[in-house]
Amino acid sequence: MTTSATAANEGRDIPFYRPAGNECEVFEKAYELKLPLLLKGPTGCGKTRFVAHMAARLGLPLQTVACHDDLAAADLTGRYLLKGGETVWTDGPLTTAVRSGGVCYLDEVVEARKDVTVVLHPLTDDRRILPLERTGETLEAPDDFMLVISYNPGYQNILKSLKPSTRQRFLALSFDYPPLDVETEVVARETGLDEDRAKLIVRLARRLRSLKDYDLEEGASTRLVIYCGALIHAGMDMRQAIESALIEPLSDDEDVKAGLREAVLAIVD
Repeated sequence: MTTSATAANEGRDIPFYRPAGNECEVFEKAYELKLPLLLKGPTGCGKTRFVAHMAARLGLPLQTVACHDDLAAADLTGRYLLKGGETVWTDGPLTTAVRSGGVCYLDEVVEARKDVTVVLHPLTDDRRILPLERTGETLEAPDDFMLVISYNPGYQNILKSLKPSTRQRFLALSFDYPPLDVETEVVARETGLDEDRAKLIVRLARRLRSLKDYDLEEGASTRLVIYCGALIHAGMDMRQAIESALIEPLSDDEDVKAGLREAVLAIVD
């Protein structure tokens, strides 16, 4: 991190993030070189927290957009709205970030409509521009603007995937669930749970992730492990906390849930 960024962080509340590799260095270099960044990894493994952490470290405002099926390009760029009897242009989060600088983070970008990627293309090459057809403007991204997107490769299919023409415009980082010691540290830090119990539920989550004979789209995320730890630290019985945070969210199938409970018994007395 540069000296100026370090100075900007004095007294700043930076979200906790425990690096698992060199991801922080890659993010910083991408920002310095004005390159867009793509994060790939399963749900709840820390991608969003990582972006919040890095934006705060660099002293940058952060615009986060949770993409969904109905998200269109206009939701990012802006639209005319009726205010006080007048039609007024209102910037969307992407336009706000391009005008003012900062990080614009599009979470699960493949969930958005296809016209979203068309809007992103001019921002992800050497032009770094955002054309606004509705206002007739062409905005040039400032030096302190950075575009970050993420998606979950495990959910990709023919209808929802990033085309190579889009994917190859970005630097990329692959995320996964942290190693045992790192995940234990994160859970203990986030929940206030003692290390022994934090390690126990992390071991349990890792066991559930390793199950191959059950129809699970994904295993227990680090986010769910933190929820479980928070329940236990708040005084809930461990079995009930595990049921509510690590079993019920993973499946609606009663047979699958029964199998998950058997896996729990192998670790939790």
